[in-house]
Amino acid sequence: MKTVFIVDDNDTNLMAAKIALDGTYRTFALPSAAGMFKLAEKIMPDLVLLDVDMPDIDGFEAMRMMKEDAKLKAVPVIFLTALIDTATEIQGFEMGALDFISKPFSPPVLIRRIQTHIETDRLIKDSQRAVHSIHNAAISVIADMVESRDKVTGGHIERTQTYLEILVKELVRRGIYTECIMSWDIELLLPSAQLHDVGKIAISDLILNKPAKLTAEEFDLIKAHCAEGECIIDRIIGKTKDDGSLNHAKRFAGHHHERWDGTGYPRRLSGENIPLEGRLMAIADVYDALVSERPYKRPFSHEQAVEIIKADSGTHFDPKIVEAFLSVAEDFRAASM
Repeated sequence: MKTVFIVDDNDTNLMAAKIALDGTYRTFALPSAAGMFKLAEKIMPDLVLLDVDMPDIDGFEAMRMMKEDAKLKAVPVIFLTALIDTATEIQGFEMGALDFISKPFSPPVLIRRIQTHIETDRLIKDSQRAVHSIHNAAISVIADMVESRDKVTGGHIERTQTYLEILVKELVRRGIYTECIMSWDIELLLPSAQLHDVGKIAISDLILNKPAKLTAEEFDLIKAHCAEGECIIDRIIGKTKDDGSLNHAKRFAGHHHERWDGTGYPRRLSGENIPLEGRLMAIADVYDALVSERPYKRPFSHEQAVEIIKADSGTHFDPKIVEAFLSVAEDFRAASM
């Protein structure tokens, strides 16, 4: 049974809506937006009926707050209002409202409107899931093809994606860079990280799989994989018109070797001029390289890798992300095994 929150400071309207919907939906009658947010910490609604004119937090402000909340931003909202004028409707629809229902309302009409919107929302989400599945499968196949050429770094792409997820969750928990992260579609962001080394397609197998340390000239050729990756992803974007997840992939590919102090490559960006995706992948990428065996080195222990990353806070890595990394380092250890 779908869950509907009814938010209205008028007891008569609140109970009328609850009586009309009980039996068809699992309903919660809430006299304020503050009460809605508190309940949403425990129970997620499938739809919210939200009164526009309320004291303290009115309907528009409540919806703005929902859009800034990672859990609530995708919840459909129908506004309830006694007075509907053109300006109010435009404002509501621009904020993302599904509909307006006038008060006093007809119970059969209320039920029918809600049924229509919940079913439409279900169909849209089913379609989005199908698109996500196809999109993520395509990225995975491309990433596997890239990794199959590199005999040295087996499992690197899968592990770095896991490290990235751990870091993003910890940043959200700590309230660090949340404004940026909340604007991301995590279901698309995480798989797109698999393409961070896609530019290695353009690197010779002789260099990519050299069983010894690279010369300075060979290392310069390897460094070109960042710019090559951006070019490859740009070509895909141009053919698919994808301006969302593939832009994440482009930032992962182009910026994961930049350094916080500006001494990285390919553009020598520094600080927060480096896209957040690049700063996150920098730690995931380096940690995996440190704890993995290479032809020219034995693997570092987890403890050694953690100390190296900690020591490079503020030079190689974003200090805020290092702080988050240190608190979830044991999760990295578990994911590396």
